[in-house]
Amino acid sequence: MEPTGEPALAAEFPAPDREQWLDLVRGVLRKSGADFESLVTTTYDGIRVQPLYTADDTAPPAGFPGLPPYTRGGRPQGRVGGWDVRQQHAVPDRAAVLTDLENGVTSLWLKDVPADRLADVLTGVHLDLAPVVVDAGADFHAAGRAALRLWGEATGEVRGNVGADPLGVRARTGAEPDFAALGDLVDAARAFPGLRVVVVDGLPFHEAGGSDAEELGASLAAGVTYLRELTALGLSAADAARLLEFRYAATTDQFLTTAKFRAARRLWARVTEVVGTPTPQLQHAVTSPAMMTRRDPWVNMLRTTVACFGAGLGGADAVTVLPFDHAIGKPDDFARRIARNTQSLLLEESRLASVIDPAGGSWYVERLTDDLARTAWAWFQEIEAAGGLPAAFPLVAERLAATWARRSANLADRVDAITGVSEFPDLDERPVVREPWPAPPGGGLPRVRYAQAFEALRDAADAAPVRPAVFLATLGPVATHTARASFAANLFQAGGIATPRAGATRDVADVVAAFRASGTRIACLCGSDEGYAELAAPVADALRAAGAERVLLAGRGSAAAVDGHVHAGCPALRVLEDTFDFLGVER
Repeated sequence: MEPTGEPALAAEFPAPDREQWLDLVRGVLRKSGADFESLVTTTYDGIRVQPLYTADDTAPPAGFPGLPPYTRGGRPQGRVGGWDVRQQHAVPDRAAVLTDLENGVTSLWLKDVPADRLADVLTGVHLDLAPVVVDAGADFHAAGRAALRLWGEATGEVRGNVGADPLGVRARTGAEPDFAALGDLVDAARAFPGLRVVVVDGLPFHEAGGSDAEELGASLAAGVTYLRELTALGLSAADAARLLEFRYAATTDQFLTTAKFRAARRLWARVTEVVGTPTPQLQHAVTSPAMMTRRDPWVNMLRTTVACFGAGLGGADAVTVLPFDHAIGKPDDFARRIARNTQSLLLEESRLASVIDPAGGSWYVERLTDDLARTAWAWFQEIEAAGGLPAAFPLVAERLAATWARRSANLADRVDAITGVSEFPDLDERPVVREPWPAPPGGGLPRVRYAQAFEALRDAADAAPVRPAVFLATLGPVATHTARASFAANLFQAGGIATPRAGATRDVADVVAAFRASGTRIACLCGSDEGYAELAAPVADALRAAGAERVLLAGRGSAAAVDGHVHAGCPALRVLEDTFDFLGVER
């Protein structure tokens, strides 16, 4: 080989192709009895995620940052100085607001703060330095007017968002959207060129159990409705688009989150291109409320870190990390500190915003962005064909409910596992106690949390006069039964059920003695296949003779006469509910 002056890494090896890789993969899979399809995952939008992507997995050119379709970012220079660290404040607490601003927060999201409390909460805040986003729900008109009065007293140019979202009110409460109030706020805000007026909030669609493309498509339809309403007031399409800010959920699926924010900019660029004014989308990412847990809430720190990371990679303009105790109640000082420091670490130590579109060029991310954008656009077209929003809300609600049903089934079977709740629960964890949030308004789309079904069982088990229990009848030495005993304990404890076990046993008498000492009514055999062949049948019979009213077996099969099996992929939630019913535990 002639020297070229450039390094030729691995030049002495033949270039592999995809078919060679596939042959090797299939060879490995054949040994385990699996096929290639077992490596392919399908999202709730029906997008097939492959185990390997190559240059053959093409996607439309992503363009350049700051230029349509804005897939790679809305500004050519990227996010100089990082993204906007936006802390949510749903409790009128001036001291907490000032503490956040003094410790790294760069803007405020005032959620459900009453209009008559805004002045007090913002006392001491330099409104020309700290952008404020108002979010008062159904009271958006009064709160927006109050905020505009405060902005009018500022000495410099102000930035932020008045927070009008009539369609969000419709999604949350079922009330008809008040577009007249929106128009009044638009007129009142004309004197503030740095302010936006409308929030296009995708969170109601996400919190109802919707998929990423469903959240994107529904929020796109809401954005188009606002463009229609604003241009009907006499604004140009360019001026109308400038008044909008989009809010999306960021989840623990890092790549889907990154692709979602990239796809959202591309979709909005297409809409604004059609109306003659290609405009970059201003994006506010919020770590998903639906993914937050009340049990083992410390794991929420990991969830929100991954979600923030994904949104940062995706190019979000502002990011809100919800405190780890958000699902329990009003956060304390420590929780707010951790939330803001999560972003500080990613920005200041990881320098995550120093690279423009760091995921760009990845065959996987580019293809996923394209698949997500196309799926969301098709859903947006369905909504528009049904009359657009708000007329199509029944269609949207029906679609979201169907997706939540599929998601619920996967959560119930632990296909979608929740660490600390449906997997690796800790019955001895010390509860985190917080003042509860006020009850949210009803009448609109439901608000769900992925952990809610398992946590309801944990609550019922904690409230029972005697904690429900299932005895683990472990067969043989520890090494032979640990795997299945650990699986069974993990499963039952996910419902708050205690799992006393026999430990190392030598014979049937050892198991029966431990069962009698446990005082339980249900037993679950746990051992190896070899142990089952020898001991499962006599132990099951002996346990029944000793008073066991129900005998289960950890594993898929055995010659023993048992009342049921628990195994990987079994309907975990149904097993737990049946156990509660059998033991008479109220739930």
